Amino acid sequence: MQHWVHQIWYGNHWAKYLLLPFSLLFAVITSLRRRLFSLGLKAQTSLPVPVIVVGNITAGGSGKTPTVLYLIELLRAEGYRPGVISRGYGVSITAPRWVSPTDSASDVGDEPAMLVRRSQVPMVVAPDRIAAAELLLAKADVDVIICDDGLQHYRLARDIEIIVVDGDRRVGNGYLLPAGPLREGPWRLNTTEFVIANGTAAAGEYPMMLINAGLFHLDGQRSAHLDDPAVVAMAAIGNPERFFASLVQQGYQLVRQRAFSDHAPFNETELISLSAGLPLLMTEKDAVKCRDFAQPHWRYLAVNAKLTPEFDSRLLSRLADVVATKKGNSHGV
Repeated sequence: MQHWVHQIWYGNHWAKYLLLPFSLLFAVITSLRRRLFSLGLKAQTSLPVPVIVVGNITAGGSGKTPTVLYLIELLRAEGYRPGVISRGYGVSITAPRWVSPTDSASDVGDEPAMLVRRSQVPMVVAPDRIAAAELLLAKADVDVIICDDGLQHYRLARDIEIIVVDGDRRVGNGYLLPAGPLREGPWRLNTTEFVIANGTAAAGEYPMMLINAGLFHLDGQRSAHLDDPAVVAMAAIGNPERFFASLVQQGYQLVRQRAFSDHAPFNETELISLSAGLPLLMTEKDAVKCRDFAQPHWRYLAVNAKLTPEFDSRLLSRLADVVATKKGNSHGV
C-alpha cells in the first residue's frame, strides 16, 4: 500500500488526478481553519515558556525526530531545561500521559518511546498539545517546550517554528492530501525563518546531515562491528529507501530488504522469518517496537543530526529574544 501511495505522491502515477477533488476539499477545509485562527475567531493558547514547534508540510517522515534530539542537546548545552510534547501517533491516548523510559511503543508511540529512552527528556503525549504542555509544566522543571510534529496544531501558539523537509523528495508532486503528500502548500515554507533540509538544501534552508552514531543491540548495548557484511534490512519510516541506501554506503550487502508502512507495528514471527538467521538491521525508531522479542542477531543503527553553526547561532539568538519577552512569568523564564 505504501509503495502505491508513494508512486502517486512522488512519481507520475495517473491515479493522482482521481484524487484531486478530495485534495480541493482538503484545501478548503484547512484554509478556512487557518483563517479562523488568523482572524481570532478561534483562539490560540500561549504558554508561559517559549514554545518551539518542529514539524513538516508533508505526510510521512522527513527527519523530525533526529532534529528534536539535536535541539534537546543544543538547548541543554546552553543551560536550558527543555521538555517535549507530542501527539503520540498510532496509539490510543485520550488524556495526557507522561512518558517514562520503560514505556512501550504500543503505549506512547514509537517516536516518544525512542526520544525518552535516548535522551531522558521530560515528555508528555496527548492529542491536545495544550493539555500535554500543562501537565509537562506541572510535573517537570522545564523552561522551553519542544512540540514534536505540531506545525498544523494552530490552537497552540508558538514562538519559533522549524519546518523539516526531505531534501531529496521535497514536496513530491506538489498536491495536497490525498492526491499528494502535502498537509499545507509549499507557500508555508516562506512563513518561517527556520527551514531544515534533511539532505540537499535549497537557498535559504539549513542543511542537515544524519551521522552514523553506531550499531547497537536492541537492549541499547553498543554492538561490535559485524564481520560478515551480508544482512537483512527493514524499516517502517517515512522514507525507508534512505535508510537502505545508507547501509549500502557503509558497506553492508542487503540480502533482503523490507519496507513497512510508517509507524507499522511488528510481528515477532514475521521478523524472525524475514531475518532467517542473518543479522537484521533496523532504525532506532523501529527497534523500540521490537525490544520485547528481540533476537541476539538483530541490531539497530543509531544516527545523530548535524546542523550548521549558523543554524545554532540564529536559533539561540531568536530563543533569547523570546525569553526576554516572556521574562518574569511564574516559571522563571
